Amino acid sequence: MLLCLTASHHNASFDLLEKLSIGAPGAAATLVASGDFVSGAVVLATCNRFEAYLDIDEPLTAASAVAVQRVVEVVSAASGVSPAVLRGSVTVVTGHDVAEHLFAVSSGLESVILGEDEISGQVRRALENARAAGTTSSSLERLFQQASRTSRGIKSRTAVGGAGRSLVRLGLELASSRVADWADARVLLVGTGQYAATTLAALRDRGATNVAVYSASKRGGPFALSHSVKLEESLEQALASADVVITCTSAETPVIVPGIMRPGRRRIVIDLGLPRNVDPAVAGIEGVELLDLETISLHAPLEELNAATEARAMVDEAVSEYAAVAAEQAMAPAVVALRRHVFQILESEIERARARGDDGQAESALRHLAGVLLHTPSVRARELARSGNAAEFTAALDALFGISVPNGARLSEAVARDFRDDDLRDLRA
Repeated sequence: MLLCLTASHHNASFDLLEKLSIGAPGAAATLVASGDFVSGAVVLATCNRFEAYLDIDEPLTAASAVAVQRVVEVVSAASGVSPAVLRGSVTVVTGHDVAEHLFAVSSGLESVILGEDEISGQVRRALENARAAGTTSSSLERLFQQASRTSRGIKSRTAVGGAGRSLVRLGLELASSRVADWADARVLLVGTGQYAATTLAALRDRGATNVAVYSASKRGGPFALSHSVKLEESLEQALASADVVITCTSAETPVIVPGIMRPGRRRIVIDLGLPRNVDPAVAGIEGVELLDLETISLHAPLEELNAATEARAMVDEAVSEYAAVAAEQAMAPAVVALRRHVFQILESEIERARARGDDGQAESALRHLAGVLLHTPSVRARELARSGNAAEFTAALDALFGISVPNGARLSEAVARDFRDDDLRDLRA
């Protein structure tokens, strides 16, 4: 069964995520080596996101709490983040919701900038690192490979990759009717993430040269230095002198509120944050005009702005197919048990034929007959699994042949590989 622990800009501070990005990647090997119930682990850790994907052997009801606690302990030790803080910052995802989450993450639908390209490569490298460390499993391989296919499909069939950049462009286009010359405008950029870098590039494309940046975190200095902009130490003072203010942080509460915005001067405030970076009440301050994401979307409903809906639909499609294939593969132990039962009978009859002096014709006919007889049950197993009626197949095996397949039975990796290479052909015939 699959389980995921996730923390991102949605529910964790960037300082915490930064610590995790340094210490957490090496935790996968410890998780697999230290617990009998963890058969595979893939850890993805970036400056904006921490993800730990686990393949656990026992049913979720029995092992999930233990697995979560173990992940927290191991990652805490590796990153220096206290267990209490880490446990309070992660969200636990289980079952097929894990697939939906990873597919959305790898497609950039959960990123600060919608549809960002970098995350798909990070997801791919996380799997490669797990392979190199020997911590992946067949279930995690299927999960991550399907995530990559889903991401590629979304990028090729939707405009989601341009949606985040389009919001910036649209906001600046709306503001341009209020800005006589961007070269003369004093612009304050609040935020230092990828969205801020994208916004700065768009500003420079429009000719803006007088750009300053403010950040409540320690990231302001490095951002200002690497992007050659002025660093503002006081947000209130910076707001007092700016002509255009653009916010694009992942803060959970507004960073610009009426108390720090002085009335009188004419200013345009563009809020690109989600959730809001600017208190809507700021729009009531004399001289201030507020453009938020809702306003931008209403005034310029381009195709890119609807891309996320289309991409989410594709994720749902991919999850449904993934779940169906997983259900088929869960039937593998039952189908293998049936084949073994038939082959045991087959070998006994072949031995009898040989004892009677068979020249090989009877053996060939018996093997062909066994294959024909097994084909329909194999196909029916696939159909019943996809329709959610796998229990009917296992019940029939027990009733007709006395073959008992325990719930949650799993094949060994070696047998599973043989089954995928050979027996699964029957299921997909």
